[in-house]
Amino acid sequence: MKYSIITVNFNNKEGLRKTIESVIHQTFRDFEFIIIDGGSTDGSVDVLKEYSSQINYWVSEPDGGIYQGMNKGIKKATGEYLNFMNSGDCFYSEQVLQHVNDLHLTSDLIVGHDFHYNPKTQQGFTTILPPRISMLTFYIQTLPHQSTFFKRELFSDTLYDESLRIVADTKFYIQKVCVEGCSVKMIDEIICKREPDGISKSYNERRIAEHMIVLNQVLPTGAIKDYHTLAMLDKATLYKLFQLIETPKTNRYLTYCIKILNRIYG
Repeated sequence: MKYSIITVNFNNKEGLRKTIESVIHQTFRDFEFIIIDGGSTDGSVDVLKEYSSQINYWVSEPDGGIYQGMNKGIKKATGEYLNFMNSGDCFYSEQVLQHVNDLHLTSDLIVGHDFHYNPKTQQGFTTILPPRISMLTFYIQTLPHQSTFFKRELFSDTLYDESLRIVADTKFYIQKVCVEGCSVKMIDEIICKREPDGISKSYNERRIAEHMIVLNQVLPTGAIKDYHTLAMLDKATLYKLFQLIETPKTNRYLTYCIKILNRIYG
């Protein structure tokens, strides 16, 4: 199986080098490497030239942002599955592609874990994947984009919405998973070691505003109120609640406990 690894970069020379090193040292070799640079002026182009023999395609020119860069990469990709490993982020190990390939999966989306590591504290944590994926998944947050492998055909009629600066990936997930019903396989494999303090944190207010724009596009007002109530629980608790509710025995026990609490506090 052939993979297309797409990296978008803008003025992040050292992050770009780190990402390139993690890609070119993968033990599994059936992949193409595409890098879209947004016209960097910090020396990133020198890095691209240095590694040019190990990059299948690269370009450096001004563009409209991260998602336009991703869309450029998608149009050049020929692999069966696409992965977006942007500058500063890295594959968790040199065996990631080999491990994913060895699973012989055919789902439309294959989703693993991110590892968030803070070099200052030398501590980190992995993302919590939901027990099942529904619209609520994308109301609360989203799936780890760098740790997702997308079938290339998913982009044949839908690219990333370039009018959005931060959450176009969430909108794409909603369209493909919740609207079109594309298949998703979650795997217990750490795919990406993430750079801390990425764009979503740096522009948190804009991220929240864009997120609400997308939700209002796809959900009626009444549904948003219901999702907002559920989202008042923290993510780990909510996912655990799902697991309890979907098991008949624990569902009955949970319902009984709620009735008792209602009698006490109602």
